[in-house]
Amino acid sequence: MTAALRQLAYGYTPDALDTYLQMSERVARESLHNFCRCIIDLYANVYLREPTLHDIQCLYEGHERIHGFSGMMGSIDCMHWAWAKCPAAWRGQYMRGDHSYPTIMLESVASYANWIWHAYFGVAGSNNDINEMSDVPYHVNGVEYERGYYLADGIYPTWTSFVKGFSSAVDEKRSYFTRKQAGALNDI
Repeated sequence: MTAALRQLAYGYTPDALDTYLQMSERVARESLHNFCRCIIDLYANVYLREPTLHDIQCLYEGHERIHGFSGMMGSIDCMHWAWAKCPAAWRGQYMRGDHSYPTIMLESVASYANWIWHAYFGVAGSNNDINEMSDVPYHVNGVEYERGYYLADGIYPTWTSFVKGFSSAVDEKRSYFTRKQAGALNDI
């Protein structure tokens, strides 16, 4: 277990654990494989899957009941993790202007029940499958919309699938919406 977690968390290679844990490269590699296989076997059917049409209806109902947002699929957010062991040949493609070190992006979508049903770990901008969602309509003020949306912060593009708060709320209605949106974003 320790070998598997160190490989996943710190990016250790299997042969780097031989001195510290007194185990061979082969045993460390098999430990990681067995750990991942167990996680998949235990949790794939419940947590490691995309939502079904029934799940989407439940997400709509739950988000409306808890947050007051009709048609909300969940909250989306991302963060950049420092990649300390990035190979020198790859550094350029994992660098950002606001960091002096390479990073990898972790993006996820979580529901009101903290079900993380979308997660992506890799190069920023290379993941486009979040908007490939089934058409499950919902109604707001008598208007039917074809697909749900995600609550997002200001870093996301202006797409109809992302609902962001107002950067400068000029009236009480916009201020109220921005507060509710920020509160619901805490799901992620």
